[in-house]
This record gives sequence, C-alpha cells and structure tokens, in this order.
Amino acid sequence: MPGTDNRVVAGVSVPDTPIVDAALAYARQRCEPYLFNHVVRSWLFATRLGQLQNITHDAEVVAVGTLLHDITLNERFTGPRRFEVEAADLASSFARESGVDERRAQLIWDSVALNSTPSIGLYKETEVALCTAGICLDVIGLQYDRIPSKEIDKIVAEFPRLGMKKRMAGCFCHIAKVKPELTYDNFVRDFGERFVEGYKAPSSVDFVADAPFPE
Repeated sequence: MPGTDNRVVAGVSVPDTPIVDAALAYARQRCEPYLFNHVVRSWLFATRLGQLQNITHDAEVVAVGTLLHDITLNERFTGPRRFEVEAADLASSFARESGVDERRAQLIWDSVALNSTPSIGLYKETEVALCTAGICLDVIGLQYDRIPSKEIDKIVAEFPRLGMKKRMAGCFCHIAKVKPELTYDNFVRDFGERFVEGYKAPSSVDFVADAPFPE
C-alpha cells in the first residue's frame, strides 16, 4: 500500500502496520501452533501471488483476511453456523474495531467466509481472490507452481506444517460428527462420508424435491 511501512517475513515483503500486528497477535491467541503457521503461510503465499503477478491490492485486507480465516477451526467447534461464517463475523468485527471502514471490513468478511470455496472466492474482488488463492495453495497446492520453489521452501522452513494435514482433517471430522447439518453443501461432507462412522448429512436433492410448491 502506498505510504505503508514494510518488513520482511520469511523472505516476503509485507505491511508493517498496527492492524497487521494486531491480527497476528489475535491469530496466535486463537489458533493452535500448527494452525497459526498455516494462516501465516497462507498470508505470505497470498502476498507473493499478488506481487509476482503485479496485482494491485490492499495488503492490509489480505493480511487480516488470511491471518484470521481459521480462528474458529478446532475440535471444540459447536457452531451454530459454518466455521467460516463464525470466523468471518469475528474477523470483520476485529477490523471495524481497528478502524477499518465498511468496504474493507466487508472484503475481509468475504475473504474469510469464502476461503474454502475457491469456485467462488477466486472470482471475487482482488483481495478476496488473493486470500482464497493463498489459503488454497497451502491446503491443496492450488497454483503451487506460481511461486518459485525456493521461496516456498523458505516460508515452510520458517513456519513448518507440524502435521497440518492430519490435524486439520481431525477438525473437519469433528464438525461432520457434531454438526452434520452444516456440511451438506461444502467440502466437510467429504470428510464425514469417508471418515465418520454413521455420518449422514441433509441432501440438496431432498431439499429440491421437498420444496413446498406444486409442479
């Protein structure tokens, strides 16, 4: 951002501002170590994807959106709404309390709420798309080849994965077990169907068939 001081984290130039520092502290407070490392890697990957493609973007929005996107993901989660929506509300409230205007707060909300839905998030505003891309790169390797391997290695070395695949899968299975009604229209359903005994989510097929209208 013009006029913003920068610092280097794991070889990546990022904004050095109070709201970014506060978001880092909030993420560290809310996330287990493996998950904190994930959100930081996601931030750095999102930032580099923007830089390498010369994409003009609001670096603070990208920072807050990526750093806070998983603050409700844990094996204690009980809803009542999807964990992405619960996190989006907390992230946008944090942003507003930090003095962010409504437009930027809404971008942060969208970045968090859509972080696991790349089929939508990648086609939203630049900041939302970058957040989605950075997060998906770290989780499923999407656009992995866009960042030089030496840069990825440096980021992962400074913020190691700490068994993220297994730990994150455990969180998704927990949601599928305790809140299957939140999983029928999203990726958590896949974890429920493969790993959770007795899992059964509502079906979109039934929702359409049971709509209260004569045909």
